[in-house]
Amino acid sequence: MATPTTEPGAAAGVFPPFDTSTFTSQILWLVLSFGLFYYIMSRVVLPRISGILETRSGRIAQDLDEANRLKDESDAAIAAYEQDLATAKTNAHKIAQEARDAGKAEADVKRAEVEADMTARVADAEARIAKIKSDAMSDVGSIATETAETLVSQLLGSKVTKAEVAKAVSNVKG
Repeated sequence: MATPTTEPGAAAGVFPPFDTSTFTSQILWLVLSFGLFYYIMSRVVLPRISGILETRSGRIAQDLDEANRLKDESDAAIAAYEQDLATAKTNAHKIAQEARDAGKAEADVKRAEVEADMTARVADAEARIAKIKSDAMSDVGSIATETAETLVSQLLGSKVTKAEVAKAVSNVKG
């Protein structure tokens, strides 16, 4: 078995921080250390930390103000864009309507010209048909007279005068 040995210069007994004979000096050093630590914290460290926090707070506030300003600008730009877009759409519809109206008016003019041309052609054709018909009808009498004269001469074998045949044809015509 091993026996505890004491080294020369080693204190035997109580752990030094718990030794009651050194409490006074320990408390004195505690107060001095705490006071010095408090002084350093209150005069150096805490003002720096509060300065940093104030700077960050100011920067954050500036960034928020800048973000709000930029948001307002973008909202204004969007509103202006939408208004310009609506104006452009209105103008496009107006231009399209004007083009449709102009095209319709031009088509109406062309249609009227074509209708007038067709009406003139129809009237001309009707006049030519009427002339041809009247010419044909005027020739019908002489043709009927000649034909009747030839038929009567061939059927009866006797010669008939033109005056008699013309009188008979006019009686049949009515």
